[in-house]
Amino acid sequence: MMSPESKRSVVRDILLQLPFLLWLILLWMLLWHQFTPLALVTGILVAIFVTRVFRLPTVELVGRVNLWYALVFIVLFLGAVVMGATSVAIQVFDFRRQPGAAIVEIPLRYADDIVTTHVAVTGSLIPGSLVVESDRDRRILYLHVIGLRTRGDVDAFRQEVLRWERRIVRAVGTPAQYRALKADEARSDAGAPGPAKGGAR
Repeated sequence: MMSPESKRSVVRDILLQLPFLLWLILLWMLLWHQFTPLALVTGILVAIFVTRVFRLPTVELVGRVNLWYALVFIVLFLGAVVMGATSVAIQVFDFRRQPGAAIVEIPLRYADDIVTTHVAVTGSLIPGSLVVESDRDRRILYLHVIGLRTRGDVDAFRQEVLRWERRIVRAVGTPAQYRALKADEARSDAGAPGPAKGGAR
């Protein structure tokens, strides 16, 4: 029979994993483009299966959520999805020229495992880009992007991903990440140079 301490450990583990379970369910529904009771039920089953069979160490969340920045992120993300889909459709039906493509290196500035995952998922869900590799130790993402033809296009895309990172940090980043972001913004306002940029492959 399970001891009271073991029961508390199981309950604590479930509560810590709950945000991740909800995120997996949302990703499942977005993947199938269905927000139906059936998609919800199958999403729950898949999320439980993934977290039980492919079990990873429990990730403790800081519990910091800024509702205003989270709302701003959601609105901007939905807008980016629509714009990305439109842009991809235009490139597909533009028979005059092939859309350019590149693998872009994105060195993240503030990310831990959680923020890195959020940035990677965000970049992959916006049509036109897909994460192909993640360097966990150096906090670098590599994204395959279509519609890039010049160095300026590459730099503009990199800066857009870094803006998504900052939005995520404002919404759900740790207090230390948020303080680092505010310090960098203060230095930028004062005219100090920002962090070094990455390159394209």
